[in-house]
Amino acid sequence: MLTHPLGKKKIIRRAAAQPDNEHFAELHPVLSRIYRARDLSSADELDRSLARLPSPWLLTGMETMVQRLLDALREQRSVLILADYDADGATSCAVGMEGLRLLGFERVSYLVPNRFEYGYGLTPEIVEVASRQNPHIIITVDNGIASLEGVAAAHAHGMEVLITDHHLPGDSLPAADAIVNPNLPGDSFPSRALAGVGVMFYVLMALRARLREIGRFAQREAPNLARLLDYVALGTVADVVPLDHANRILVHQGLQRIRGGQAHPGVLSLIEVSGRDHKNLSAADLSFALAPRLNAAGRLEDMSLGIECLLATSAEQARAMAVRLDTLNRDRREIEERMKLDALAFLDRMSLLDQANEVAGLCLFDESWHQGVIGILASRIKDRLHRPVIAFAPSEGGDLKGSARSIQGVHIRDVLSDIAAAHPALLQKFGGHAMAAGLSLRLADLPAFAGLFAEAVGKRLNSLNRERAVHTDGPLDAHDLQLDLSAILRQAGPWGQGFPEPLFDGEFEVVQARALGAKHLKLLLRLPDDDRVFDAIAFFVDTPERWLGSRRVKAVYRLEENDYRNRRSLQLNIEYLECLDTVR
Repeated sequence: MLTHPLGKKKIIRRAAAQPDNEHFAELHPVLSRIYRARDLSSADELDRSLARLPSPWLLTGMETMVQRLLDALREQRSVLILADYDADGATSCAVGMEGLRLLGFERVSYLVPNRFEYGYGLTPEIVEVASRQNPHIIITVDNGIASLEGVAAAHAHGMEVLITDHHLPGDSLPAADAIVNPNLPGDSFPSRALAGVGVMFYVLMALRARLREIGRFAQREAPNLARLLDYVALGTVADVVPLDHANRILVHQGLQRIRGGQAHPGVLSLIEVSGRDHKNLSAADLSFALAPRLNAAGRLEDMSLGIECLLATSAEQARAMAVRLDTLNRDRREIEERMKLDALAFLDRMSLLDQANEVAGLCLFDESWHQGVIGILASRIKDRLHRPVIAFAPSEGGDLKGSARSIQGVHIRDVLSDIAAAHPALLQKFGGHAMAAGLSLRLADLPAFAGLFAEAVGKRLNSLNRERAVHTDGPLDAHDLQLDLSAILRQAGPWGQGFPEPLFDGEFEVVQARALGAKHLKLLLRLPDDDRVFDAIAFFVDTPERWLGSRRVKAVYRLEENDYRNRRSLQLNIEYLECLDTVR
């Protein structure tokens, strides 16, 4: 964060692409500037009501999907939801389980593959396991778009397959009975950024609308699907999909329900064990506090624990499972820290920490690494080097499982697709998004793949995305450094991927600096020509003691409210720091 081994970052101030206009006239000037820098141009884009969601019927395949579900409902066919083993998959499963039951399905169950036994998605092997439950229909959530063999295997067992997914499709689509995926070629849905949980929620909205049309709710009130929005918000933020308008609506509405105490017991228990307050929960809390605990089940054991926590009907049941998830997350952090030290030691031996400008894309492997944690490891090393990284761990039969993380400007799935097209026998399977992907290959092929990966990434890197930079919304005047502005910005989100939380930059005099433990830095800062002193804190600093002699700093920070002993005050949360002057 603050003491990066590659040196200083360039501070780039976002330009307000849109001119100021009457739509933002009543907003705080700083907020107007922030919105315009994110290309918002009208009041419609600020409307976060559910009525502003795009119609589900714009999604290709929705008519077929709903008709298949109506037929299944009339005959009360048994439905098996096949989930993915991450937080998006778990929340998608919970939305599907509860939503289908609310709409009248009586025979709904789920299956989530153990990542260590069956891997990802609807494989022929997991179809064999599913067939033991004799379901009439398999509904995939957050997976399935690449499952050509799995769909064929399910059909061979006499099962229908309905795919709900958001991952990018390959050259061929599976022969499923219905597919809903906003990333299908030619799809007219205005948001390609829906997470898997958002796609499943949309299917339920369309099904409820059709049930209304045919008079299913003439004698009773239609179920309120908004009760599922806490799941939708958690899964959407956890999967780090861009927060376009549709996703901002879904996350905002879910957060509103959570803050109002209307969340499910499982979600509230995850909030409690993470030490957060549901009344003030933010999108960042979903990302950094709840999602890792939910993901810990799929990373280290079995995501069924996470799904059961989400579906728990009592606070007592939910809390017991949330405590277990919290313990798993602590274990995950210990494993991750050991793996990170291994990776950094390797990079240091290879002098890559000093020569990262010459490294386009990096592949890392250690036979001791844990398959469930390589994604996080790749993300940490990517942040450190500002380069796309793939971390590999051993899999069954001498193969490797890899998890890739990328930087802005390099579409990682396209990189893998290019390699696979040029070398068809190299990758056994792959899939993912622009910023994250998964793959498998043979151990013997790793050296060749690593070279091809670096070459393919190098073709996509330019001088702009090679540069280490931090983007800000510019400086704040002294009169804007107020608790009120912090509250305004907090309510103006949700902030996240593709709709970044406001960051500001400025030069400050250091009144006081002290280390908090071994990893954090506490500061008292003052703007030049201003008498006020501001609390500031920087978390997870490599060597906080090296800043204790600083007299003047350049800081990139976000505004936060610090509530200590019922005393509310403004705090600057430091994202990046440069020393401009030290005590001699």
